[in-house]
Amino acid sequence: MNTFALVSHIYEMPRLLQYSDVENVFDNPRQAGHLAGAIRTRSDSDTIVCGTGDNTAPGVLALIDRGQQALELFEAVSTDVETFGNHDFDFGTAATRSIVAASPQTWVSTNVYHRDSNGTSGDRFAADDVVPTIIESVDGETVGFMGITDPATPSLNPMADDLYFTNPYDAAENAVETLRAADVDYVVALSHLGSGDGELAQQVDIDVILGGHLHRKRHEWIDGTLCLRPGANGKAIIEVTLDTGEITATRHETANAPLADDVVSALQGRIETAGLDEVVAHVSEPLERTDSAVFGGESRIGNFVADAYRWALDTDIGLQNSGGIRNGPALCGDITVADLIGVIPFNEHIVRAELTGETLRAVLRESAASVVDFGEPEWWHSHLSGVTVVWDDDAETLQTAYVDNELIDPEQSYTLATSAYVLHSDHEFPTLSNRHRVGEGDIQFEVLIEYVRERGIDAAMEGRVQRIGTINDESVS
Repeated sequence: MNTFALVSHIYEMPRLLQYSDVENVFDNPRQAGHLAGAIRTRSDSDTIVCGTGDNTAPGVLALIDRGQQALELFEAVSTDVETFGNHDFDFGTAATRSIVAASPQTWVSTNVYHRDSNGTSGDRFAADDVVPTIIESVDGETVGFMGITDPATPSLNPMADDLYFTNPYDAAENAVETLRAADVDYVVALSHLGSGDGELAQQVDIDVILGGHLHRKRHEWIDGTLCLRPGANGKAIIEVTLDTGEITATRHETANAPLADDVVSALQGRIETAGLDEVVAHVSEPLERTDSAVFGGESRIGNFVADAYRWALDTDIGLQNSGGIRNGPALCGDITVADLIGVIPFNEHIVRAELTGETLRAVLRESAASVVDFGEPEWWHSHLSGVTVVWDDDAETLQTAYVDNELIDPEQSYTLATSAYVLHSDHEFPTLSNRHRVGEGDIQFEVLIEYVRERGIDAAMEGRVQRIGTINDESVS
């Protein structure tokens, strides 16, 4: 049965509709149209439409329109409340403020501030347009909202360097005190903390946490708090019914929802105007971009990106962090400029780094999920060119590592091509930093386009990452 055929206005109690981490959905106008249709079909006067971050970027259209393409969705579904994710600052805080001012919803944030000259908390971010809490009234009941963002955002996103993020749990506690003092019937957190939602539920008196940041779905009760997450890329929404007797939630896939033709037309028009449909290559065997492909170890899409970096800067090694390759449709058939931008849709340069063999081995060890604070335990966080590694998942050790078919010499100097983000952030590969930087190349996606124009796409599985142990080490493409 198509659940979107149901009439939603039979309800007479507050309901929440949540979307989150839609990111590059705007690059697929029909998928965005189904998302808008799903929300519209279930919206009525009893509904509060909620966004929980990373709904303006990253993506191809996001790069071109600096996040403004998201307004097509916000206006189409009449979003009521929204908080910030780390990617909502991808184009700098001025661009974020412009989106906030133009959008129909109220932006709610309790822990995001401007950074003052001493590097500490200054004024609240966009204080004229952003509030720490808000109370919505529905059917005679009141719902209090607050918004929380991952304090690691400046490390995750160099464009957020001028912001200061306070302790999310202390900020949430203060917000809850304000809302409870106003005698609201329900307290709801709009959260972009990811794995921090569990601790938030344990520490703070909240009825529902609408979560984001991590892309895997969630429906779990923790210490009396309902913790939810719909997943990413507009593939599902969550509907929450706030009943005094019981709070319930249902996840709705959007693929079969009615199509919002106005959203499809608006986004398609933006794509055509941007001139992103030039065909630059043809691929007969699909290059998958699923989580299992990107985070499973070696992959053809990862080899392609790492090879392009190494080629562009003529280095010994190329390295692409797995999280930088965005989930999306496989590259197959005619490949356009938009397709290549969509693989790594970030306005960041690749850089040349110099490091010793000893440091390189440390970086390779940091590819394992055990030292990365996000994702699944079995994930692998790098794609490599010019390097062959054997990793033992059980012992969590680097067994062997070769550069150009020779064992890495701890004393030798090696050159590495990677993204500027990898050197900036201590979230992944903390051994690497800007002190290793010795040069700069073009913007990431421009490197891919140039590489494809000259060399085409002929990525293959070559045994660059060999994983042994109990975790399945079958090749993924």
